[in-house]
Amino acid sequence: MPLIGESWEGCLSKEGVATLGCIWVVLQNIINVAFILSGVVALFYIITAGIKFITSRGDTEAIDSARKTLTFAIIGLIFILLSYFLLNFILDSVGVKITKPGGN
Repeated sequence: MPLIGESWEGCLSKEGVATLGCIWVVLQNIINVAFILSGVVALFYIITAGIKFITSRGDTEAIDSARKTLTFAIIGLIFILLSYFLLNFILDSVGVKITKPGGN
Protein backbone atom coordinates (compact mmCIF):
# COMPACT_ATOMS: atom_id res chain seq x y z
CA MET A 1 0.00 0.00 0.00
CA PRO A 2 1.52 3.35 -1.01
CA LEU A 3 2.09 6.01 1.61
CA ILE A 4 0.84 8.88 -0.52
CA GLY A 5 -1.79 9.25 -3.20
CA GLU A 6 -3.96 6.79 -5.03
CA SER A 7 -4.15 3.07 -4.37
CA TRP A 8 -2.29 0.66 -6.64
CA GLU A 9 -5.31 -1.63 -6.91
CA GLY A 10 -6.74 -0.03 -10.05
CA CYS A 11 -3.63 -0.45 -12.16
CA LEU A 12 -2.34 -3.91 -11.23
CA SER A 13 -2.93 -6.94 -13.43
CA LYS A 14 -4.63 -10.10 -12.15
CA GLU A 15 -1.23 -11.50 -11.17
CA GLY A 16 -0.41 -8.38 -9.15
CA VAL A 17 2.10 -7.03 -11.66
CA ALA A 18 2.20 -3.29 -12.32
CA THR A 19 0.92 -2.20 -15.73
CA LEU A 20 1.29 1.00 -17.72
CA GLY A 21 -1.79 2.27 -15.91
CA CYS A 22 0.39 2.60 -12.81
CA ILE A 23 2.44 5.40 -14.39
CA TRP A 24 -0.17 7.97 -13.35
CA VAL A 25 -0.19 6.69 -9.79
CA VAL A 26 3.60 6.88 -9.62
CA LEU A 27 3.60 10.37 -11.18
CA GLN A 28 0.98 11.57 -8.73
CA ASN A 29 2.99 10.20 -5.80
CA ILE A 30 6.17 11.89 -7.06
CA ILE A 31 4.37 15.24 -7.40
CA ASN A 32 2.87 14.93 -3.91
CA VAL A 33 6.25 14.11 -2.39
CA ALA A 34 7.89 16.99 -4.31
CA PHE A 35 5.33 19.45 -2.92
CA ILE A 36 5.85 18.19 0.62
CA LEU A 37 9.67 18.25 0.38
CA SER A 38 9.77 21.70 -1.20
CA GLY A 39 7.55 23.03 1.59
CA VAL A 40 9.84 21.48 4.19
CA VAL A 41 12.90 23.02 2.53
CA ALA A 42 11.24 26.46 2.43
CA LEU A 43 10.37 26.21 6.12
CA PHE A 44 13.95 25.12 6.87
CA TYR A 45 15.25 28.27 5.17
CA ILE A 46 12.77 30.44 7.07
CA ILE A 47 14.02 28.97 10.34
CA THR A 48 17.64 29.41 9.20
CA ALA A 49 16.95 33.08 8.41
CA GLY A 50 15.49 33.53 11.89
CA ILE A 51 18.59 32.02 13.46
CA LYS A 52 20.76 34.31 11.31
CA PHE A 53 18.76 37.31 12.57
CA ILE A 54 19.21 36.25 16.18
CA THR A 55 22.95 35.60 15.85
CA SER A 56 23.74 38.68 13.72
CA ARG A 57 24.53 40.81 16.81
CA GLY A 58 23.85 44.03 14.93
CA ASP A 59 26.20 43.26 12.02
CA THR A 60 24.55 44.92 9.00
CA GLU A 61 25.96 42.41 6.51
CA ALA A 62 24.63 39.47 8.54
CA ILE A 63 21.24 41.18 8.88
CA ASP A 64 21.08 41.82 5.13
CA SER A 65 22.01 38.19 4.45
CA ALA A 66 19.31 36.98 6.83
CA ARG A 67 16.76 39.35 5.28
CA LYS A 68 17.57 38.07 1.77
CA THR A 69 17.32 34.46 2.93
CA LEU A 70 13.96 35.13 4.57
CA THR A 71 12.64 37.02 1.54
CA PHE A 72 13.63 34.30 -0.92
CA ALA A 73 12.30 31.53 1.35
CA ILE A 74 8.92 33.25 1.67
CA ILE A 75 8.78 33.88 -2.10
CA GLY A 76 9.62 30.22 -2.68
CA LEU A 77 6.91 29.11 -0.26
CA ILE A 78 4.40 31.35 -2.04
CA PHE A 79 5.40 29.84 -5.40
CA ILE A 80 5.00 26.33 -3.97
CA LEU A 81 1.52 27.09 -2.66
CA LEU A 82 0.48 28.88 -5.86
CA SER A 83 1.70 26.00 -8.02
CA TYR A 84 -0.19 23.50 -5.86
CA PHE A 85 -3.43 25.48 -6.12
CA LEU A 86 -2.93 26.15 -9.85
CA LEU A 87 -2.31 22.45 -10.53
CA ASN A 88 -5.44 21.50 -8.57
CA PHE A 89 -7.48 24.16 -10.40
CA ILE A 90 -6.34 22.90 -13.80
CA LEU A 91 -7.02 19.27 -12.87
CA ASP A 92 -10.49 20.21 -11.56
CA SER A 93 -11.18 22.18 -14.75
CA VAL A 94 -10.43 19.25 -17.04
CA GLY A 95 -12.26 16.78 -14.80
CA VAL A 96 -9.36 14.73 -13.48
CA LYS A 97 -10.04 12.89 -10.22
CA ILE A 98 -7.73 14.22 -7.52
CA THR A 99 -6.68 12.13 -4.55
CA LYS A 100 -5.25 13.89 -1.55
CA PRO A 101 -2.12 12.72 0.29
CA GLY A 102 -3.01 9.69 2.34
CA GLY A 103 -5.50 8.38 -0.24
CA ASN A 104 -8.50 10.46 0.94
